[in-house]
Amino acid sequence: MVRKMVDLSQKKVSILLDTDANNEIDDQHAIAYLLLSGDSFVVEGLTVNRTNNGGDIEAQALEAERVVSLCNRHPDLPVTRGASGSFEEIAPHIDKTRFDGSDAVNLMIRRAEAYSSRKLVFLAIGKLTNVALALKKRPDIADKVKLVWLGSNYPKPGEYNLEADVESLNFVLDSEVEFEIAVVRYGADSGTSAVRVTLSDVVKKLSGKGPTSRLPIVGRHGGTFTNFSDYSVNLLSNVDLYYDPPSRALYDMAATAILKNPEWAEARTIPAPTLENGIWRERPENSRKIVIRENFNQKMIVDDFYRTICNFKLTEIVKD
Repeated sequence: MVRKMVDLSQKKVSILLDTDANNEIDDQHAIAYLLLSGDSFVVEGLTVNRTNNGGDIEAQALEAERVVSLCNRHPDLPVTRGASGSFEEIAPHIDKTRFDGSDAVNLMIRRAEAYSSRKLVFLAIGKLTNVALALKKRPDIADKVKLVWLGSNYPKPGEYNLEADVESLNFVLDSEVEFEIAVVRYGADSGTSAVRVTLSDVVKKLSGKGPTSRLPIVGRHGGTFTNFSDYSVNLLSNVDLYYDPPSRALYDMAATAILKNPEWAEARTIPAPTLENGIWRERPENSRKIVIRENFNQKMIVDDFYRTICNFKLTEIVKD
């Protein structure tokens, strides 16, 4: 089917979300925040990948589908299966009709093709495998896309999404795509790690709020739910809480929030570095520039998350 070019007069941010939805609990909150922010976003697709936690690709997809259903967007928004393996393993096979992750990669390419002067945002909140494969298969989409990735402890080493596929990150760093990194920085106030919620606040502010699903949904820890807010309480009740007061970081939700309001984090442009043996190597003479997003406004982001769930507007979903 031939798809019409995107209306460039539209001021909402068009997003294709790529997630390892069953890995933690922050992906679920990012999905819900995106799907209920209809005044700010248009959703071009939802793809999943497999990282080291949360089971196989079907488990990742099932958790994403739970959240989509709890936000009353099923069957309007299908969840497209992506890569289980790594960029290095899959890249030699991308010229074949079918390969690991091909459904997600082809969706990314197809969606990007509809853009020209205004860019489609790839919001990646897991490993970068699907995105890197799409850019390798079709380098010409790079100027149609802005990539925002939740990942890394830059300039320090480590971080889950980074370590899940380092080769995909290095490929993106050397590509032509516009690239922003929303840093994690575990335990530090300067990263998305600072954007935390307490269980008591979620219970108080969200219980029973948001759209109602068409059917009761069985959660990953059991029980049945008819709205995302009550599922959020369940997710938070089944993980360890840290800090004082006890809380949990919603890293991925913070990366989504700065697409709604870029002023909720600082932006710093740097020459694109590279990773060598797990360590960042700076390349000060590199003409290729990327943006580091840091120092997130925890209060503004969390308050907007609560407000969005309570006063939701369903986000438009683009279909073929």
